[in-house]
Amino acid sequence: MFDAQLAPLASRLLTPAARLLTRLGLKADQMTFAGFAIGALAVPLLAVSLYGWALAAILLNRLCDGIDGAMARVQGPTNRGAFLDIALDFAFYGLVVLGFALADPTRNALPAALLLAAFIGTGSSFLAFAVIAERMGVKAEAFPMKGIAYLGGLTEGTETIALFVLMCLFPALFPVLAMIFAALCLLTTVMRWREGFRRFSTEPEA
Repeated sequence: MFDAQLAPLASRLLTPAARLLTRLGLKADQMTFAGFAIGALAVPLLAVSLYGWALAAILLNRLCDGIDGAMARVQGPTNRGAFLDIALDFAFYGLVVLGFALADPTRNALPAALLLAAFIGTGSSFLAFAVIAERMGVKAEAFPMKGIAYLGGLTEGTETIALFVLMCLFPALFPVLAMIFAALCLLTTVMRWREGFRRFSTEPEA
């Protein structure tokens, strides 16, 4: 919901670091892989209830995610970079939820399963829209810096990271936070279904 407003600010703040890293010879894809590796550390950290360290790994992952995008704009965007960015982002989101499920299976497993199911809804509707939009030449005007046709919603990257921060700060509230966010994801999924149906209904029926 807030990604479109925050993206230009993040780009301005991170571009100097991106230029420096580019001069040092680093590639955007290398930053993407490094960020994912750091983010994946949140799983074992969450599993043993080291929530503060897990939060640090999550935030560092997001910082790397922002920097790799800025580096891509400095170095020139690539299809491979766009693919890695979205694929590893979705994997990271799922891994964080898995970490909380491992931390307390008795209390967290069912809410985590519901949240993961909701993530499948938002992710699949997001990617399905992007595939068809690319085929039709539809561009996301609100997200001109994205490598794919980006369809927003109530639960975008900003809201998801805010959720993870709250979960790390208040781990006892994970079940409640997970179920609330799952409901918002469901609403986002329905909204995306509706938008896709509306935009792609201009083709003649076979």
